[in-house]
Amino acid sequence: MIETERLTKRYGSLVAVDQLSFSVGQGEVLGFLGPNGAGKSTTMKMIAGFLTPTEGRATVCGFDVERDPVKAKAQIGYLPEGAPSYGEMTPASFLDFIARVRGLSGSEKERRTAQTVERLNLGSVIAQPIDTLSKGYKRRVGLAQAILHDPHVLILDEPTDGLDPNQKHEVRSLIREMAADKIIIISTHILEEVHAVCGRAIIIARGRILADDTPAALEARSSRHNAVSLRLSEVPFADAQTRLASLDRVRTVEDTGDGGLRVVPRDGAFILPEVGQLAMKQGWHVDELQVESGRLDEVFREITTQAGLAEVRS
Repeated sequence: MIETERLTKRYGSLVAVDQLSFSVGQGEVLGFLGPNGAGKSTTMKMIAGFLTPTEGRATVCGFDVERDPVKAKAQIGYLPEGAPSYGEMTPASFLDFIARVRGLSGSEKERRTAQTVERLNLGSVIAQPIDTLSKGYKRRVGLAQAILHDPHVLILDEPTDGLDPNQKHEVRSLIREMAADKIIIISTHILEEVHAVCGRAIIIARGRILADDTPAALEARSSRHNAVSLRLSEVPFADAQTRLASLDRVRTVEDTGDGGLRVVPRDGAFILPEVGQLAMKQGWHVDELQVESGRLDEVFREITTQAGLAEVRS
């Protein structure tokens, strides 16, 4: 388990991280979300032992990061923001160096390195200087060094930044594959990443936790939660909009801009039965109909705006 207790980092009068307390257990993939400057990377650096907290503490698999740093860091695979490495090295020499740092040798070192190169599809660039690689390949080399020693904990800062859609799919599949027996924390600004791999999300701003829940529960806070989107044929648009808006539990009916309608409920009510009954009663021909789960980007904006921050400050 990873545990933080009142974890704080100050730079003079600037409070970058302000008394964060949370825990993450085996099998969890935690998405760490927040606007730029929220304190995501600083928190991850403190958990990884890269930065010393001003106050508070962090433990990794029972080892205090400050009091027992070598044992704590041995449990961790860490991909920092930007995936820094030694540009003059090749992926082969860099991974060999990391393997030796991690205490691997002999056939075990060769096996782990070969397995990692295959998992990250680095074979085609294995002998090429890292400085000459694309941003996507540099990111993959960084991820390779993080998983090389098969750590119990993975701390990944923007793991798919710079990757093309196919590479993102490969990395996300790898994370899901590893998730069952590891603890994984992912910092990301890509909200689709949360849906793809995370079972839980923490949203922070100004160094404070604003929300901690599952992606589905966060989406349920959206005004579009349980909204019904539908597309009708041979039905007067204005007439359909007026009749749908007259339903008791409907807050508004929006034009989706592509010929469809979005029926937004009051207080997230499940209005599909009412919409369906109205369509049947009116004899409408329904081409498409779906219930929306909500918009995580909308919830993120609402939580991290001044209104959301005012709640934290109070």
